[in-house]
Amino acid sequence: MEKKAVIKLVDVRRDFQVGSETVHALRGISFEIFEGEFVTIMGTSGSGKSTLLNQLGCLDTPTSGEYYLDGISVRTMRRSQRARLRNRKIGFVFQNYNLLAKTTAVENVELPLMYNKEYNSKQRRQAAIEALQAVGLGDRLEHKSNQMSGGQMQRVAIARALVNNPAVILADEATGNLDTRTSYEVLVLFQKLHAEGRTIIFVTHNPEIAQYSSRNIVLRDGKIREDTYNQNILSAAEALAALPAPQDD
Repeated sequence: MEKKAVIKLVDVRRDFQVGSETVHALRGISFEIFEGEFVTIMGTSGSGKSTLLNQLGCLDTPTSGEYYLDGISVRTMRRSQRARLRNRKIGFVFQNYNLLAKTTAVENVELPLMYNKEYNSKQRRQAAIEALQAVGLGDRLEHKSNQMSGGQMQRVAIARALVNNPAVILADEATGNLDTRTSYEVLVLFQKLHAEGRTIIFVTHNPEIAQYSSRNIVLRDGKIREDTYNQNILSAAEALAALPAPQDD
């Protein structure tokens, strides 16, 4: 059976006017990402990585070219249509978690379902609990953000990204604020989601993370410089197990 392209970009260009100058942030990007792939997108600052992330996340539209998300053309959509598509099709995981501070883990995870008329409040809560259990936080349902570690907060953010059963999980520097051990714990979780058939796009400037994904796209100066498949995917669980034991203070 042929795999479905969840994401398809065709010659996507994005220009910005800065004063009298035109900045070409993306210069003709084309690729497809298929269901069940775990793709890292890498590039240094100024490579076009953030602009591409905004395209993939339906936060912005191309100057020219086409972007299809789960078979739907995004470029000509109105902003409200894009927002609806984004809510249904994309689960976001951000570097700084973007959780609401005074709300519990369950309430944070319920948020994307608030706009989904197919769920009543009881179903919303149940879906949120199941998503939190899936990321190993079944015992932290009523904890608020200020009662959790960075790693736990990122797990809540991942549960929130999963709750709508999106076509793709889009992670932006999702380990950027975490220490080494916690970073590996989060990567273990992403590898588990990948093994379950989730489609994951992980945008990062950390080249090490590419060792744990199935494919790596490198951007430079708004163009794709490399697009390679990983023949030897490392196990984040093994890397985590090999770390020295945490020292008690």
